[in-house]
Amino acid sequence: MEQHALPIANLIDQLSKLPGIGRKTAQRLAFYILEMEKLEAEKLSSSILEAKEKIKFCSICQNLTDKDPCHICQNEKRDKSVICVLEGAKDILAMERSREYKGQYHILHGLISPMDNIGPDDIKIRELLDRLADEQVEEIIVATNPTVEGEATALYLSRLIKPIGIKVTRIAHGIPVGGDLDYFDEVTISKAMENRREI
Repeated sequence: MEQHALPIANLIDQLSKLPGIGRKTAQRLAFYILEMEKLEAEKLSSSILEAKEKIKFCSICQNLTDKDPCHICQNEKRDKSVICVLEGAKDILAMERSREYKGQYHILHGLISPMDNIGPDDIKIRELLDRLADEQVEEIIVATNPTVEGEATALYLSRLIKPIGIKVTRIAHGIPVGGDLDYFDEVTISKAMENRREI
C-alpha cells in the first residue's frame, strides 16, 4: 500500500487519469513536479489553466484554436474543395507532417461507438453536414483509424454524404514503408492487399 502525504497522493491520482500514464509514471511525474522550482511549477499550472480557458472549437472545422476561425481555415491557399475528416485535433499534426495534403479539415471529436453509447449526434457530424450545404466541396476524405469504430464511422459518413453527390474516399491502410511482413497481423495484410494499386 502506498503511503504518501495527501497532496502527493492527490497529485498522483490526477496525473494517472491522463491517457497513457500509469500509476508508476504518475508517481515519477508527481515527484518531478515537486522537485521543480516554485516558479516553474506555477508556469506549468498556469499554462494548463490558460489552455483550458482560451482554447475553443473553430466554428468551421471544429479544430482546437485560440482564434476563430483557426489558422488553417483562414489560409486562403488551402484547397476548399476537399475536406479531410479526422477523429481528433491531434490527427491534424500527423496529416500536416506529410506535407502532401493541402485541403481543409473537419474534426469529429470522437467516433461512433454503440458499445460506449456514442452515436452520430455525440460527435461533430452535424457541423460537417452544415459545411457541405454552405461550401463548394467536391470530395470528403475519411481518415479515421482502421478500428471497428473508425470503420463504422467511415461507413456511416459515406452513406450520409454520397447521396448529396459528393465523392467520399477513405485513406488506404496496410503495410507501412519499411515494414516487414512477418510482423503484421492478418487484418493489416488483408487491408494492404485490398488497397493495392498498379505500378
